[in-house]
Amino acid sequence: RRIMRPDDANVAGNVHGGTILKMIEEAGAIISTRHCNSQAGEPCVAALARVERTDFLSPMCIGEVANVSAEITYTSRHSVEVQVNVMSENILTGAKRVTNKATLWYVPLSLKNVNKVLEVPPIQYARKEQEDEGKKRYEEQKLDRLETKQRNGDMIYPIINPEPHTVGYSQSSLIHLVGPSDCTLLGFVHGGVTMKLMDEVAGIVAARHCKTNIVTASVDAINFHEKIKKGSVITISGRMTFTSNKSMEIEVFVDADPFVDESRERYRAVSAFFTYVSLSKEGKPLPVPQLL
Repeated sequence: RRIMRPDDANVAGNVHGGTILKMIEEAGAIISTRHCNSQAGEPCVAALARVERTDFLSPMCIGEVANVSAEITYTSRHSVEVQVNVMSENILTGAKRVTNKATLWYVPLSLKNVNKVLEVPPIQYARKEQEDEGKKRYEEQKLDRLETKQRNGDMIYPIINPEPHTVGYSQSSLIHLVGPSDCTLLGFVHGGVTMKLMDEVAGIVAARHCKTNIVTASVDAINFHEKIKKGSVITISGRMTFTSNKSMEIEVFVDADPFVDESRERYRAVSAFFTYVSLSKEGKPLPVPQLL
């Protein structure tokens, strides 16, 4: 729980979508790491593997308090499912509203060996149906992660003098050197840090396309395919893939160059699809130019 300050704002004056995604991931990491260390055994840190679809139900305003709550809803042998709710509170009036709901998957990594995935302590279910439903969700996300990884060969290359409203016109990239403040105890990047950078790039793509204020409407599944180590240089790339009358779909992926490990080549670390909407200065939805 913390108050939203001006440095959390986007250009429209609301809380940046990436800031909210980062808070969601931090809550999930805390509860997952606590659970995975709840029994005697090798100490570990929970690493983010996947974020299911996240909807931005209502904008959060500067000066409001963000309340982020997390609950473990399923455990497999090597993964933890966490459901997170975000609620905003106006501390002057006491009014509260739900702004986000998300489901995240974590895996426990050994503190002694970052490449070793440990077993997860099981949880007790109130009903057998809860376990069965959780197992179904687990199998579905596992299959989707595999399919997404198999089609992750695309790259974004600059286009000279692109026409307005084409894919090449709005595509954008951001290069970031991974430092100690970006990383977990094991020396790899926090999932929340990566998601915030991805949201920034997607927002730039959306703003370039429609030349208006834009806000994050939803995020489809974010798949974390591989860890990103401290000292790596990451390239976050985004491109428009579809437009409707009032929304824009943007593909974002993260490639890592592990300069500290010369034996390894550049690799695809994360991929996702973001959806944005265009807003007027009064906060009303605006038509989106058609993607050519």
